Amino acid sequence: LRPQRSGDRWGQFLSPAAAGLHRQILFATVGYFVGYQLLKRTEYMHAKVDRELFEYIRHHPGDFQKATEKKRIGELLEDFHPIR
Repeated sequence: LRPQRSGDRWGQFLSPAAAGLHRQILFATVGYFVGYQLLKRTEYMHAKVDRELFEYIRHHPGDFQKATEKKRIGELLEDFHPIR
C-alpha cells in the first residue's frame, strides 16, 4: 500500500450502504405512498363536489335550462361612447 496524497481520493468513496442508498429508497417509497394518498383524497373531494352539484341540478332543473337562442356579442355589450 502506498500512502494517500491530497489529490488521490480514490479510497474515499463510500459504499452504497454508507452513502445512504437505503434512505433514498425509503424516502422514495414514503413519497410515493404520500403522493398516492393525496391523489386519492383530491379525487374523492372532487367526486363529492360533483355528486352534490349533480344532485342540486337534478332537484332544480328550471335553473339549468338551455338557452333557446344564442345572443350575439353586440347584443351583450353596451354601446361605447368615449368621453373627452
